[in-house]
Amino acid sequence: MSEDARAVRVEHSDKHSLHLSLWLGLVGVILVLGVGYFFFTRAQAAKLEPGQIGYLRPVPSDAKLRSQLSDAQYHVTRENGTETAFQNLYWDNYRVGIYVDVITREPLFSSQDKFNGNTGRPCFTKPISPERIVQKRDTSHDMERIEVRAVRSDSHLGHLFNDGPPPTGQRYAINSAAMHFVPVENMVAQGYAEFLPLVSPTPGAGQPSPGATPGK
Repeated sequence: MSEDARAVRVEHSDKHSLHLSLWLGLVGVILVLGVGYFFFTRAQAAKLEPGQIGYLRPVPSDAKLRSQLSDAQYHVTRENGTETAFQNLYWDNYRVGIYVDVITREPLFSSQDKFNGNTGRPCFTKPISPERIVQKRDTSHDMERIEVRAVRSDSHLGHLFNDGPPPTGQRYAINSAAMHFVPVENMVAQGYAEFLPLVSPTPGAGQPSPGATPGK
């Protein structure tokens, strides 16, 4: 075989090996990226509690909160403010649904536990889950009270009093500005389907007490 023929065969062989190496390298990169993406998404999903994927929001920086929240919402949630009685969004709201954290959208209270406290602010007998609420001693304004805050967002919600109706005997006096209301007809679309049993209408649920002035 001539030197020219051997040179051509070697050149073809080298090109074939180079192409094969490039393809194998590309396939390897794709496999690595695919496996990495799989485990990354698994890890991200694991960080969220069951049932919270789809609606739970992270807590923004204070600067972002100032731009995202209204003055009243920021004052209540971050400055421990109290909104004006009878002049807030949900004091006389008796629609069926759930009340979620205005910052994280985590479910906090159900309309089924809302009652008329005649205070001009939303009142509830209990939260959806006690693990989502933290109680703290509050001695501000020369008073001895129990402050209620949201665990995840650390938002000031309101105060807890032991003058509520049965069966708990408690009254969670919550500021409307700390919450966002999700009506029952929107709960599935917004990812809250698992909480539907908590708002199943029962006689008198979510309605003002007979003879009471619409209030809390």
